[in-house]
Amino acid sequence: MSTPHRSGFASFVGRPNVGKSTLTNALVGEKVAITSSKPQTTRRAIRGIVHGVDGQLIIVDTPGIHRPRTLLGQRLNDVVTSTLGDVDVIGMCIPANERIGPGDKFINESLDGFPRAKKVAIVTKIDATSRPAVAQQLLAVSELRDWEAIVPVSATSRIQLDVLLKELLALLPVSPALYPDTEQRTDETLEARISELIREAALEGVSDELPHSLAVTIDDMVERDDKDLVEVYANLWVERDSQKGIVIGHGGERLQEVGARARAQIEPLVGKHVFLSLRVKVAKEWQRDPKQLGRLGF
Repeated sequence: MSTPHRSGFASFVGRPNVGKSTLTNALVGEKVAITSSKPQTTRRAIRGIVHGVDGQLIIVDTPGIHRPRTLLGQRLNDVVTSTLGDVDVIGMCIPANERIGPGDKFINESLDGFPRAKKVAIVTKIDATSRPAVAQQLLAVSELRDWEAIVPVSATSRIQLDVLLKELLALLPVSPALYPDTEQRTDETLEARISELIREAALEGVSDELPHSLAVTIDDMVERDDKDLVEVYANLWVERDSQKGIVIGHGGERLQEVGARARAQIEPLVGKHVFLSLRVKVAKEWQRDPKQLGRLGF
């Protein structure tokens, strides 16, 4: 008897920086979500599509659940809440190398608000600590609630990803593929993916207060067939003039580095050489201003 085909949606939750986006990319097999050591890197629900023989898993990568301090923070939490209300499975990510803290307990309790979804615990970063420590963490995680499954993984070393995928697929409803094109890995537009790669490049090496203040918009994208070139004209938004100086750097050095890093990621995505024009602009206190948030796509 053949195995029924299953398709559905899963979302990973957890404190900021527990490896949700890295895990999403590892399962999808392509970079669909940007990653950074800065908290609150993910700002919207990004769908990554995993095509299997017996099923199709659509992972909705969401911002980390946190206690919001700005209107942007509140809107990010709203994105998470609306996403979790719709998915079939919620995978709570808890790193193997950090003790379970109040943030984890807060998120675990908030999962009770989504009774429709099946709950799985994913212990991430198991390559970053010892085996006894992993075992201890698995025990601690098992005491949080009655999980459908508890799976230890490492996204960067690709340990147990096949086991996790199998567990997640088994919990999805019986259904034909929701995305028929097996080449499709995400439903993000090219423009959205490019703006995210620019933001990722800009996040590298900046001080802790700056990441929240960074946003990217794209003014124009022009394909020049005669030159096998794509021209991208983008804006990097910050909240204050002092931040503008930080992003540009001494003699424009930092902005050049951001451009080079972003271009290196964008070129394989578009399959052409890229001319990237970056301008840094100030939108005063945009994280707290509903109008500016709307303009910047939140």
